[in-house]
Amino acid sequence: MLVLGIDPGTAICGYGFVEQNGSRLRAHAYGAITTPSKMAVEKRLLKIHTELASLIQTYSPDAMGVEQLFFNRNVTTAIPVGQARGIVLLAAAQNNIPIVERTPLQVKQSVTGYGKATKEQVIYMVTKLLNLPAPPHPDDTADALAIAISAAHCVDSIAWRNRM
Repeated sequence: MLVLGIDPGTAICGYGFVEQNGSRLRAHAYGAITTPSKMAVEKRLLKIHTELASLIQTYSPDAMGVEQLFFNRNVTTAIPVGQARGIVLLAAAQNNIPIVERTPLQVKQSVTGYGKATKEQVIYMVTKLLNLPAPPHPDDTADALAIAISAAHCVDSIAWRNRM
């Protein structure tokens, strides 16, 4: 099963494709879609959609993990992140990809075993779990891979329960 994890954002939209085969996890591709801050909002969203659609066509994921919006510090970033998240959900719907929504706490719990893990701990575990040669950069990419790992565990457990 191939899962695409997305850490939505308008400036940086992290993505990561993780294949789960039994208990083995392997990163297929990962990176970030970036847009310049001076670009018009509608053009930024179009760029995210176009690049994400291309990635989906290239890799054909079986599911998509997306981080749920959670803002306890900077509420002003909620609107742009929400707009990017809408673009991500639209791309999934256009390609009939099931969505697995994960909270930041669920992602951290799934990847590190501790729901209040630090960003550094998440990056370390993503690097180890996927046997990457170096920590993914930028942090949004590591977050996207963590979301993909968490979503893969969730999809796998749902599929297992449905077999019973």
